[in-house]
Amino acid sequence: MAVTEPASAAASAARSATQSAPSGASASSMPHEAPAAFVPSAPAAPSVPPAPSGSSAPSVQEGILRRQAARESAARTYARALPIVPVRARGMTIEGADGSRYLDCLSGAGTLALGHNHPVVLEAIRKVLDSGAPLHVLDLATPVKDEFTTELFATLPPAFAERARIQFCGPAGTDAVEAALKLVRAATGRDGVLAFTGAYHGMTAGALAASGGAQDVRVARLPYPQDYRCPFGLGGPSGAELSARWTESLLDDTKSGVPLPGAMILEPVQGEGGVLPAPDAWLRRMREITAARGIPLIADEVQTGVGRTGAFWAVEHSGVVPDVMVLSKAIGGSLPLAVVIYRDDLDVWPPGAHAGTFRGNQLAMAAGTATLAYVRANGLAERAASLGEHMLTQLRSLADAHACVGEVRGRGLMLGVELVDPEEAPDGAGARGDNAGNASDGPSATAYDLSTRTALTALPAAARPRPPAPRLAAAVQRECLRRGLIVELGGRHSSVVRLLPPLTITDEQAAAVLDRLADALATAAHAHHG
Repeated sequence: MAVTEPASAAASAARSATQSAPSGASASSMPHEAPAAFVPSAPAAPSVPPAPSGSSAPSVQEGILRRQAARESAARTYARALPIVPVRARGMTIEGADGSRYLDCLSGAGTLALGHNHPVVLEAIRKVLDSGAPLHVLDLATPVKDEFTTELFATLPPAFAERARIQFCGPAGTDAVEAALKLVRAATGRDGVLAFTGAYHGMTAGALAASGGAQDVRVARLPYPQDYRCPFGLGGPSGAELSARWTESLLDDTKSGVPLPGAMILEPVQGEGGVLPAPDAWLRRMREITAARGIPLIADEVQTGVGRTGAFWAVEHSGVVPDVMVLSKAIGGSLPLAVVIYRDDLDVWPPGAHAGTFRGNQLAMAAGTATLAYVRANGLAERAASLGEHMLTQLRSLADAHACVGEVRGRGLMLGVELVDPEEAPDGAGARGDNAGNASDGPSATAYDLSTRTALTALPAAARPRPPAPRLAAAVQRECLRRGLIVELGGRHSSVVRLLPPLTITDEQAAAVLDRLADALATAAHAHHG
């Protein structure tokens, strides 16, 4: 029943996996994952929590859930789809008030790079608490802050780090996005922003305006490249090239209605948008386009950072060096922390131009330093790349077995399964990949590939993507929870089942996640389609 998790640096690398505590054990007695010196394969004999088999204390949990529903805002989200009451957690395992245990593939929406209550994080927090250091210092310098900044800068792409400045913001990623937008507008003297369809940058006014569902006319919407639902009906390199050409045209056409903007903001992988990795070549084109026109490029790495995608920062896959990086979630080691890092020539703010009461969170900085150092020293980004590729391969087998799986995609340990309705007529746009002109059956439409100066043929109707299936996705999420697996939904119409496990996930835990998801999908699909 135990899981294993990386121990602290002081612990022996040979420490054997411990057995899990009984239902009433304290959090400190729960097990950990993996040895201190990183080993690519999983420990010899870890185990995973079984699927929930019944409630030992239903009245306590039900009472708490009733009071939450009666007292909390109608805006609450995760609590609606995941009616559990966590009381203790360690590594990838959460235990509910009713005694049920779950494998957590939500990880605080990607916040928990090392899982719950990792020993190095707890040790770093206790060290600050025991030292008598102040916990709240606004933006004053402290040893804890200095160590965090030094460690963070050591992880950045060298070409970015050598000219970097950092601004500590409010405690959430959306606060850092607001700061980044304020910064580039001050530096350029321009108000407009280029953002992308499907984007998610936060829930405050400015960040929401740059997200995919907003109506703010100060933000121009650009097509984000994707294969399955390509807005040009092509997908692959041709679809990405058309996206880039559209961007160039919008900027260079004096009658486009889009004046030169203050910045372009993008996610290297759209998470809430449905787990859509940006093609590396397309990201390089965005960098070329913005650099040539003096437009600062903002990379939103709030969810993709700290090894999540198989590189420490997702922009490193493409070799792109942005002008601004927005960071939060995992950099705080499970505690609230957000920063914006930017090129020094953009640092035009006068004193007090941006502030935040909780920008000096010492516990979060200590936890963040420990997390960043652990991920870097133990090669967890590389582990995410290899294990993520294995999990993608296994997940793609679901598409062969179930017609309701439209596409499986992701990068590193940021994975998504888009569910569709195979019984409905296909959508009018989209493609399953590049070189669609090879299709020969049925009527098709043509488009002009500006990169090769050749005509391309869009996929015939039979191969176009089916409509999204949000009700099926919600049913899969419920079936996963019944089997002791916590997953998130995202994408258009919330039809993408998302997996965001901690970077410390073992091979055995990964296998259990895949087995439970496959079983949940089979059950939900059978009930949905008969």
